[in-house]
Amino acid sequence: MKITDIFKKKSSSDVAKDRLKLVLVSDRASCSPELMQRIRSDIIEVLSKYAEIDMDGIDINFTQMDAEDNTGKTLPALYANIPIKNMNHNVK
Repeated sequence: MKITDIFKKKSSSDVAKDRLKLVLVSDRASCSPELMQRIRSDIIEVLSKYAEIDMDGIDINFTQMDAEDNTGKTLPALYANIPIKNMNHNVK
C-alpha cells in the first residue's frame, strides 16, 4: 500500500457518513473530530511502513469504557481492527 492510498477520493456520501460518525464518536469520547482523524491517519501511516493494509476493511473507533477503579467514571478508549494483506519483511 502506498501512503497516497490513504487520501484516495471517496464519494460524497462516504465522506458525509465518515463525518457524521466522527461527530457522534467525538462527542462520546470527549475528543474533537479533528484530533480523532489525525490519530486515525497517524495509525494508518505508521502501520503502512510495515505492512500492506486493507484500506476497505479498516475499523477504528473511539468509545467510552468504565474506569477500573470503580469510581463510576468513564474513560475514552480506542478500538482498532486493521486487516493486513501482507507484511513488509524488508523494513530496516
